[in-house]
Amino acid sequence: MDTEEDWVRARQLFEGLRDHSGADAYGTVVEPWLERAAGEYRAELVAGAGLLPRWAVDGPDEGCQELLWELYALSRVSDVLLLAFQPYAGRDEPCSSAVTMCQYLELFGRLGMASFEESGVFDPFLHEIVEVEQAEDPDEPIRITGVVWPGLWLGPLLFGRAGVRVRAGVRHAERGVADRSPLYWAYRRRHRPTVDLSQGWGHNSQWRTDLRVDLRTAAGADLNALGDGDGIDVEWTGAVLTLDERCELLRHRCLVRTPARAAELAGTPGWQEDLFPFDWRLPPV
Repeated sequence: MDTEEDWVRARQLFEGLRDHSGADAYGTVVEPWLERAAGEYRAELVAGAGLLPRWAVDGPDEGCQELLWELYALSRVSDVLLLAFQPYAGRDEPCSSAVTMCQYLELFGRLGMASFEESGVFDPFLHEIVEVEQAEDPDEPIRITGVVWPGLWLGPLLFGRAGVRVRAGVRHAERGVADRSPLYWAYRRRHRPTVDLSQGWGHNSQWRTDLRVDLRTAAGADLNALGDGDGIDVEWTGAVLTLDERCELLRHRCLVRTPARAAELAGTPGWQEDLFPFDWRLPPV
């Protein structure tokens, strides 16, 4: 009988990359792990992702829970590997386990994922703002000017958004806010703070964190499809952010403009990390 140590887990890959100090992280750490994961592990990921639209309607079961934990661990691997491609902005995040972009795409491609860049029209469902060029016209819409890293689909699941540079008027995306405010549902970024539900838990408990599930089905985009709450009208945050600001926070996973109540909030240290949108959901209209 297989022991737990024999199971293929993304946590093993994450910890291997974390502990690796030499050259060729891909050949030394990633490739051996992939050889073990290429068969049953990949098939379970693909099959599980295909069930997510049903679970979004009927509610998750035990199999869904295990899948969300594993996908979260994989998202940590992605976050760490993408650090090397992100701008330095005063956050001294280690990039010692860097891989090339081709190796990054090979890793997730061999797990059944398809990459995309979507460098046309900006869509917060698909795109994470990495850097903002502030346009003189405050009403200029957000426009993509470059792709920093590609996004990843796993069947109907948006596993990872593409990182993009944008140009925008301040009424659409404010430099220093849209690209530097805390990013929710993320483990790590080199250029900005991040907030996810693993923070503050112990060595093992932190891995019982769910991946945020964003789905695109025939009905449209379903944001945080397995969120426990009803909509986005949460009492405490409702007293902090306007409805439009809450919608933007859910769509972009961060604030994109200075909130209307910023002057009042300035006296509350850490309020940007305490918005707790994790239960919010925006289903297809």
